[in-house]
Amino acid sequence: MIPGTAGGTAALDSGTRALTRVVVLFSLTGRLEAARPGLGSLVDTFDFGRFALHLTSSEGVLPVPVLVEDVPPEQLRLSHGDHGLDLATAQIAVLATPRGDITLALDCGFAGHTPPAALAAWLADSCFDRDRITLGPTALLDALSGRLAPREPLAFGQNVHQLVFPGGDLESDLLDPDESRLPALLNELVYRGRLTASEPPHLRRNGRTLSAHGRGVSVHAGWAEHVENGLILVAVGMISALAVLQRTRLAAFETMRANEQASASSPYEIRSLISRLSAGVNELQLDLAFGVEAYVDSLLIPEMVMEAFQSSLRDAFGIRDSLDNSARMVERLTSVISARSAALNAELSERDDRRDRTVSALVAIATLIALPPTLLLAFFGANATTVNAHRSIFDARYLPAYLLAWVPFLVLAVVGYVRTARIGRRSGSLLTPPAPVPAPRPPSGS
Repeated sequence: MIPGTAGGTAALDSGTRALTRVVVLFSLTGRLEAARPGLGSLVDTFDFGRFALHLTSSEGVLPVPVLVEDVPPEQLRLSHGDHGLDLATAQIAVLATPRGDITLALDCGFAGHTPPAALAAWLADSCFDRDRITLGPTALLDALSGRLAPREPLAFGQNVHQLVFPGGDLESDLLDPDESRLPALLNELVYRGRLTASEPPHLRRNGRTLSAHGRGVSVHAGWAEHVENGLILVAVGMISALAVLQRTRLAAFETMRANEQASASSPYEIRSLISRLSAGVNELQLDLAFGVEAYVDSLLIPEMVMEAFQSSLRDAFGIRDSLDNSARMVERLTSVISARSAALNAELSERDDRRDRTVSALVAIATLIALPPTLLLAFFGANATTVNAHRSIFDARYLPAYLLAWVPFLVLAVVGYVRTARIGRRSGSLLTPPAPVPAPRPPSGS
C-alpha cells in the first residue's frame, strides 16, 4: 500500500503506473497483545480516495494497521532469488481485525521491464516457499515477531492471495486493443506459470481497465491508486474470513470430540463441562458473525467496482457455501449441548424428588421410633426401684435399655446414607452419550 505510485487523479478511478506493483497477502496464526496500540485507522494510513467516507463510517469493523514499515528492497529475499526482476520498493504492513485475526501484506514495486514469466516465477516463489522468505539474515516471521512481540508465535496460515497491478510495458500489453495475446498473459500470471487455460478466469474489461483473478492471484490493470487500495482491502477481508472459517471448522470438530470423550463423575462436573462447551460454541458463533459475515458482503465499500471484485472473489473461494455449512455445524453443536443440559436438569430434578421422598420417609420412621428414647428418658426420670440413685446412668446394668433406644436410629442413619448415595450416583448416567441407533437394514433382494 505504498502511496504515490499510481497515476491518475483522485477524481478518476482509472490511471497508469510506471512501476509494476505486487501486493502479497498472507493469513497468519497467532495472537497479538490486546493492549498493543495501533497506528490509527486505515484511512489515516493509506489513500482510499473517494472510498474514504465509507471506510470512516465503518472503522469499528475494519482491520487496524499495527505495523507499517518501509524496508530496503535488497533485504527482502525469496528462496530462489529475484528471478531477474528489479525490486525498487518494499513495504511490510500487518493488519489485525477486531477479533484478533492477523493478515500480513508485502507491498512490492518493480522497476523496469517485468516479463510475465519472471513475474509468475516470483509469485510462485513467494507463495509456495513463503516459509523461506527472509528479511536480511532473519526469517520474515522472526523479524516480525521481534517488532510485534506477539503473545503466541506467529506462523503462516493456509491462505495467500497476490494482487498484481501491472505497470509500464506489462500494463500496455494487457490493455492493448489487440486481445490475441491477452489470454496467454493473464493465464501465466493468474496461474503462476503452472497452468494454461483457453479463457482467463473472472475477466472484466471496459477498455481502459482490466481485472481478472483466480483463487490465488488477481491481476488489475489501469486503476488509480485509491481503487487499488480498495481492492487490496477487499482481498484482506476475504483472506481473513477464509482463515476464520477454517479455524472455526477445526474448533467445531474439537468441541464435538470434547463432548463425546468427556469424563466426569458428578453433576457439578457435568455442569462445568456444559459451561465450557457452551462458551466454546459462543466463540464459534462470534467468529462466524464478526470474523466472516462482516467481510463477505458489500456493506463496507458499496461501490460497483468493489462489489464486482468482492462477489467474484467470494465465489472463487467458495466462502458462501463454507459459511452455510459451518453455521449448520455450530447450530447442531448448540442443539446437542442444549439437549445434554436439559437431560441433566431433568435428572437432577428426579434425583431431588427421590431424595425428598427418602428424607420424608426417614422423618416419618424417626417419629415412630422416637418412642423408645422417650420411654428411656421417662424411665430414668421416674422414682422407681429399678433406678438406683447411687449408680451412674452409664452403668453397664442399663446397656439393654440404651441398645433398645439407639440401635434403631443407627440403622436408620445407615439406610438413609446408602439410599442418598445411590441416588447421587444415578446422575452419572448422563455422562455417557447415547449410542447411535443403527440404521435398519434394507430388505434382502431390494
